[in-house]
Amino acid sequence: MNIESQIQKIASFEHLELLANQIVEGFISGMHKSPFHGFSAEFAEHKTYNAGESTKHIDWKLFAKTDRLYTKRYEEETNLRCHLIIDNSSSMHYPALKNDESFYESKIGFSVLAAAVLMNLLKKQRDAVGLSVFSDNYEYYAPEKGSDRHHRMILSKLEDLIENPKVAKQTETVTFLHQIAEKLHRRSMIILFTDMFQTGEETALFNALQHLKHNKHKVVLFHVIDEKRELNFDFDNAPRKFIDVETGETIDLFAENIKENYEKMATAYFKKVAMTCAQNKIKYVPVNVGANFEKILTTYLVEKQMFG
Repeated sequence: MNIESQIQKIASFEHLELLANQIVEGFISGMHKSPFHGFSAEFAEHKTYNAGESTKHIDWKLFAKTDRLYTKRYEEETNLRCHLIIDNSSSMHYPALKNDESFYESKIGFSVLAAAVLMNLLKKQRDAVGLSVFSDNYEYYAPEKGSDRHHRMILSKLEDLIENPKVAKQTETVTFLHQIAEKLHRRSMIILFTDMFQTGEETALFNALQHLKHNKHKVVLFHVIDEKRELNFDFDNAPRKFIDVETGETIDLFAENIKENYEKMATAYFKKVAMTCAQNKIKYVPVNVGANFEKILTTYLVEKQMFG
């Protein structure tokens, strides 16, 4: 059974931790079937043995299976601090899902599931994880820790984001990214999930992204959008009322009348986001929430952008 089948099997969202565990175990066990031989070892509680190190902690059973030398890792070996940031504004709860669609096909759902999977992998590495959630206020902050209790607390908060969607919550991305950046004093990996929809000056938003890079943090931006509607403006040409889910403002129009101009503006903006990330050495991961979850996350992981 591939990872996507596992997701479909338990995607009723009864328990986020169970789902994340299933995906991680499927991903790791499937690595030996891929061209990325030995990659799964990066997610196990082992590290590659380097010549000259003590042989005391070599895992000889793993050597018998892989013909490669690995040493066991221990609780005190925390190599990485990671802070997850999730935009919880109302636009992140788009699109509204049909009964036959899984929770991770919305922007917030993808962000929550991806965050839970990454947390699971980091936990296997004995790394410390923290979480910030913002919308029109700084909703939640948990510093980076590695304990099981801390892990469960963050998972509970992630579940709450799905179970209790925000109504008419605007985005104050600029304000809170600056605040989060000021909180993170020790060098960390910062993983941000947002749709980058922020009214106001683009420059201020890009400056806030750049601020996250201070103290030599490694920053990853998962730019989550519904490509069909938010980039391609793919609606039929019946008269429609479009509602801003954050402000409640409405406008009546025929989609076909503005489709071409909308696509040009949206494409230009998203390209500018990607270019700004490249200029600031921020890893840019575009995410179409209507696409295959397994492919999106696996592509990111096998590039070793997270663990390399």
